[in-house]
Amino acid sequence: MTRNCLRRAELAAFLRSRRERLRPAEVGLPDGVRRRTPGLRRQEVAQLAGMSVDYYIRLEQGRGPHPSRQVLSSLARALLLTRDEREYLFRVAGESPPPAAGPSREVPAGLRHLMDAMTETPAYLVDASYQILAWNRLATYFVGDLAAVPAADRNMVRWMFRMSDDAHWADPEVVHFARTTIADLRAAYGRYPRDRGLAELVTELLGTSPRFARLWAEHDVAERRLIVKRVPHPDLGLLEFECRVLHVPETDQRLIVYVPEPGSPTAATFRRLAERVAS
Repeated sequence: MTRNCLRRAELAAFLRSRRERLRPAEVGLPDGVRRRTPGLRRQEVAQLAGMSVDYYIRLEQGRGPHPSRQVLSSLARALLLTRDEREYLFRVAGESPPPAAGPSREVPAGLRHLMDAMTETPAYLVDASYQILAWNRLATYFVGDLAAVPAADRNMVRWMFRMSDDAHWADPEVVHFARTTIADLRAAYGRYPRDRGLAELVTELLGTSPRFARLWAEHDVAERRLIVKRVPHPDLGLLEFECRVLHVPETDQRLIVYVPEPGSPTAATFRRLAERVAS
């Protein structure tokens, strides 16, 4: 889009609707006792966004000048816009949306409830950099008790390339799993060029893991797809299941679910684990 595509009436209506839905307490302001209309006052939005009241009023009236990208970013922060709302704000103002600052690490309540309801299926949630954000009780048999692990050290990719056992890496399935993970990580690296944590993770692994460096140098870019895993678990024996990676579009997160074939020995093992956890 170019600056000629500014849609003043739509921009004005969108700003009014987002302002009116906010409660003062949500942005750290007192509720007051003389509010005649719902939401924030125009002068409060202007103050939060760091602009003059007159300028903001003209934007809401559809007669203001073309807002700069800096003004749009300030309005997005002041109005607590979601990622989709921020993108819409930029586009209706005739600008290309800026790239997201980094992977979302906010866990939607619905996903927490979903994982807890999956009593016979190990499941955990990761962000686009493969940082584990949440997990259910069965997942602890595979990823450990993460409550006792510092949040900064809950990264799947880091764990994967810390393993130096040559026999482990001789397994073609392990190499395939690592390759697809790195391809997905590179895709995230391109989507979030300004994310410091993601850049530091890649830099760290390039310096500490020759295996990672070799795979990264192949420049494969792809999102994760279905893979069948065969895991010799030290306590549970050989397990076989589909490793389903379900993309969550609104947060760019992945729900990783271990799905055994119905009636299989692995399904029976997961059921026994669920009974043990519940007792």
